[in-house]
Amino acid sequence: MSTMRLFPFALRRLPSAALFLALAALAAAPVSRAQSQTQQPTQPATQPASDQAAPDAGGPSADPGAIALPKKPDRPDYTPPPAPAAPKIKNPEGLDNYSLRVEVPEVTVDVGVLLEKTHQFVPGLKPANFRVYENGVEQKVVGFKRTEAPITALLLCEFASTSYSFIYDMRNAAWAFTQQLRPQDYVAMMTFDMHTQILTDFTQDKRQLYNAINSLVFPGFSERNLFDALYEAEDRLTRIDGPKYIILIASGRDTFSKLTLDKILAKVKATPGVTIFTVSTGGAQRLMTEGRGGMMGAIRDTDYLQADNQMRTFAQLTGGMSFFPRFTGEMPDIFSTINQSIRSKYQLVYHPTDAKQDGTYRKLRVELVDEEGQPLRMQDEKHKPLKYDVIARDGYRARQEVE
Repeated sequence: MSTMRLFPFALRRLPSAALFLALAALAAAPVSRAQSQTQQPTQPATQPASDQAAPDAGGPSADPGAIALPKKPDRPDYTPPPAPAAPKIKNPEGLDNYSLRVEVPEVTVDVGVLLEKTHQFVPGLKPANFRVYENGVEQKVVGFKRTEAPITALLLCEFASTSYSFIYDMRNAAWAFTQQLRPQDYVAMMTFDMHTQILTDFTQDKRQLYNAINSLVFPGFSERNLFDALYEAEDRLTRIDGPKYIILIASGRDTFSKLTLDKILAKVKATPGVTIFTVSTGGAQRLMTEGRGGMMGAIRDTDYLQADNQMRTFAQLTGGMSFFPRFTGEMPDIFSTINQSIRSKYQLVYHPTDAKQDGTYRKLRVELVDEEGQPLRMQDEKHKPLKYDVIARDGYRARQEVE
């Protein structure tokens, strides 16, 4: 605005020719300024080489230039391959779909063959020398091997406040058994009077067993609940896999158990994989007092005869052995026989002809025969006949089918 006000004053003093030139210059000045403000460079300062093509996906080049977007793969109307068709199974006419599951029961029997005189294990027997009968029916043996392995045993000892000779025999028997253990054996120790007490859990350390035996000094009760203690021992051992053994060292008398003899025998029969070996205590005292004491002595002797029968039955039902020592010097030989019987056995496997899973008790019997099917006879070097014992489980309980 200030420029337009000065022009009239300047034009008054200029001649006509100069006035024309001045007007022409004023008209051209705004147009040149507008052109200088609106014009912009249309080309970059440096041009890419003519032989360099633009990148397909904006990758590195001498001059990045314009940004290029990645191209999609040229696969129009792509469809994945179809899944393989399921195989078609055609059933016979009139037959619906069903599933078939066949369970073949299998029975394993551990058999020990010991000479009657020396209690030595008889080696070298073959599968043809064994015959297995289930409920009187002969079974076909499909598996056979000789086993010798570490043992898993529970030392179950009677520790009651009775005559000291019973405690003395029990301690000596437990000590003799512990001395013959091997480093790989697992043994636990439990005592009982009116109640049970676990002195040591399963261990491979003999020192723990020795310390447990030495701790048995003052018993608490005079009651001897043998049936309850044996039931608890069987129940604990069922939680352990593989063959297990109970070394029962007791007088065999039961005075205050909640269970009856029938119930404990049923428990012994129904517990699989547990073999019981029994060693009676108090033999020396019984030998000195037997037949004495009048009527009370006769009742006492009858009780001990019944106790011996119970101890023998526990062993027979499970394929074990029972011993009734009279003197302490018999203990090492007794437990040597037990160890040999436990470690060295023949294992027979068969599929029972009666495949029913009805929970019934099946009686077992094992016999030794020669090549001609006759009872096997053994002789020593002087051709004298040798008597032997076949030690096997009395039977087993079939599996109960679950509906």
